[in-house]
Formats: sequence, structure tokens, C-alpha cells
Amino acid sequence: MAVVNFRTDDASDRALAELTADGSTVSVAIRQALVDAVRLRRRERMRAESFEAAHNENDLAEARQVLSETEALRAR
Repeated sequence: MAVVNFRTDDASDRALAELTADGSTVSVAIRQALVDAVRLRRRERMRAESFEAAHNENDLAEARQVLSETEALRAR
């Protein structure tokens, strides 16, 4: 387990005060904040990729074609 030192600024001091207001230690708050930040970053990346896929005309045309083909198979 690594030990990390960093210098806070006013914004991070306020954030730490809020995150530790429930009695959590600074270490626990920082560990949870890092996990939350990664989760948020991944979620935002997935949202951006989904938006791109939903607006990609080539992908949409291919999806329509596959849907059309599977509908034809289902109707038999």
C-alpha cells in the first residue's frame, strides 16, 4: 500500500471538510473520492461512446439492416 502526500488548496480543503463531516477520516475520504472519481470518469466515457454510436450514420444504417434481416427471419 502506497503512502501519498499532496498539498491541498482552498477547494480541496473545503472538499475534505465536507467529505469528513460525517466523521470519516481524511484517508478514508480520499480513498473513496478516488474510487468515485474513476467510476465517474468511466461513466462519462461510456456516455460519450454511447452518444457517438447513437449518432454514427454508418452504425445506424448497419443496425437498421440487421434489424430488417432479423425481422424477415422472424416472419417466416
